[in-house]
Amino acid sequence: MQEQIVMWVLWLLAVAMVVIGLLGVVLPAIPGAPVLFGGLFLAALAEDFVYVGPWTLGALGVLALLTYAVDFAAGAFGARRFGATQRGMMGAALGALAGLFFGIPGILLGPFVGAVLGELSARRKLEEAGRAGIGASVGLALGAAAKLALAFSMIGLFFFMRVLQAG
Repeated sequence: MQEQIVMWVLWLLAVAMVVIGLLGVVLPAIPGAPVLFGGLFLAALAEDFVYVGPWTLGALGVLALLTYAVDFAAGAFGARRFGATQRGMMGAALGALAGLFFGIPGILLGPFVGAVLGELSARRKLEEAGRAGIGASVGLALGAAAKLALAFSMIGLFFFMRVLQAG
């Protein structure tokens, strides 16, 4: 009886963390991927890792880490597609990193401001710098879509392995 209560509590926490993690993938104030991974880990723990084991959890961890790589690369990629120089791309990446420390406004504006400043430091015109900043913002939106796809891949992998193992 007590074991069942613990299992249900773990499952409730797991579901709550998965939902919060999904929100965090698109809302910058919440560390989405780690919370999502934590929820999936709790779900595996609730079943004593019978259906989802260390290899699957390792793969889920890699997918969670990939969301961070996507975050940093997306702004620079978008800036590049809109004609940014190396300095503009570096500025977009640094702006994304610096923006993490300024909450939602910093995360949304960081890549834009970084790309613009990078382009201006390369002595480009304000119009060209602005275009690179817009590209960084487009990249940010594409990055959010890619992170969401990775998050749903994590959930899909978890349930696929659970169903596969449950037979």
